[in-house]
Amino acid sequence: MLEIGTAAPDFTLPDQNGVMHSLSDYRGQKVVLYFYPRDNTTGCTKQACAFGELYPQFQEKGAVVLGVSKDSVASHKKFEEKYGLPFTLLSDTEKTVLQAYDVWKEKKLYGKVSMGVVRSTYLIDEQGIIVKVMGKVKPAENPAQMLEALG
Repeated sequence: MLEIGTAAPDFTLPDQNGVMHSLSDYRGQKVVLYFYPRDNTTGCTKQACAFGELYPQFQEKGAVVLGVSKDSVASHKKFEEKYGLPFTLLSDTEKTVLQAYDVWKEKKLYGKVSMGVVRSTYLIDEQGIIVKVMGKVKPAENPAQMLEALG
């Protein structure tokens, strides 16, 4: 995980509509940057829907929510439409941002070792500095925890 107090690595990725977004585009706003393993899986759907439900409150606190996974733009579009997600989903098929934020790691599932996304969330302030890091988060609880972290 990256350290609190350090500059968040900048990046440029396409969203669910194919529009490019850079972290630097959001200077002046707080950013909740969450990394999740896969669209349309149980945990990821719970997490995305909970962020969606709380999204107006994130906006009230001057924050944007950006979800990142290695899924394709097309997969993100279907996920967004299926659940009516009101925030941006970013596609990192090359895994460059997942690696830059140290969330692409070795995981064990039923004794089998594979590489994958460790569900993690970063809170980045208006100047692009990491102010909170949460690793191995619980999908249903994470959005409320991040809202609380915004104060």
